[in-house]
Amino acid sequence: MATRAPESTRDEEYREALVRYLLAVDSPADMDSALDSLLTPSEYQEIGKRLQIFKLLSEGVAHRRIAETLGVGIATVSRGARAFNPHSTHKDLS
Repeated sequence: MATRAPESTRDEEYREALVRYLLAVDSPADMDSALDSLLTPSEYQEIGKRLQIFKLLSEGVAHRRIAETLGVGIATVSRGARAFNPHSTHKDLS
């Protein structure tokens, strides 16, 4: 009987496969198509908003103003702020 890899190992393999898949995309149109096929419309929208939260945080915009601007709850902005690392390898956030 074959043994299965631990779930955390499989999850890491899936994550690495996803990263490799996305890195192989070579144009904005192809990236849009790839993300559109991988994500539900709601997931795609939420990721876009998360990126905008990062952008506005990097510009020094207050949390409450970000929530109002993007039409999200303050808790969403707070979660985004915890995930945001201004010293990370984020490329252009515009």
